Amino acid sequence: MKEFLQNYMPMKFGNALTGKLNKKNAAGENYWERGPGAGKPFVLAIADFHKPGGNGEIGSMTYTQEALWLYLFGHRIEWEFIDGSLSIRSVKLEDHTYKTKKIETGFFDLDGAENISAVVFSNAGTLAKFDRMGVDAGYAPEDHRYYRIGFRLDPDPNAVVGTPFSEEVVVDNQELWSDEIQVFHNPNAKVPLPLEAFAGTTQHRFENGQHVSYSSGTPVLSSYTMIMRLVGDEEVKETAV
Repeated sequence: MKEFLQNYMPMKFGNALTGKLNKKNAAGENYWERGPGAGKPFVLAIADFHKPGGNGEIGSMTYTQEALWLYLFGHRIEWEFIDGSLSIRSVKLEDHTYKTKKIETGFFDLDGAENISAVVFSNAGTLAKFDRMGVDAGYAPEDHRYYRIGFRLDPDPNAVVGTPFSEEVVVDNQELWSDEIQVFHNPNAKVPLPLEAFAGTTQHRFENGQHVSYSSGTPVLSSYTMIMRLVGDEEVKETAV
């Protein structure tokens, strides 16, 4: 898994992102040079669906996020406890190598990438998200129950893992569409985006050689949604989404 996240997945993300970075139209224009969007902040959105979830399997988007920020910023995070306090530092990565293939790390450092203001990612762009939002809006069928299990951000400055949670999804659960969205700001952007542009999301910046994250409340880091149909005297059947 360590090799998969540190080398293989950065290549998967890199292929998609550099494809957009280098794509030109018939007039030889990049995306950020075209029409009314020219000169304005340009953002790329990406998600990982290479292994869908279901039937007891966990979808790839729930565990490949680490590979994205490794590739975007070209650094990994190392941590240790010093005198009882968590100490974090960013360490520059070497290029990503998997089998016979090698790619340069640090997407935001590539030539031309200064035209990308940010990269947006979500690990929750799935049917489970739409199901929960439907329940929140009052559209749950009478014979169904919805449960969500996962990890939330632990605000403790010494925390190294998320806080586990388990809850029933009900009407007015107050989940927002923006809850799981993460915005990675380009430290080299020609046209940077202010944090206010994506209010309510988790946002990442690389400031003074350190990876800094900004969050509202305690956002969900990863989760699993169970949809249960009530079948009277029969055994309750579970369907994982």
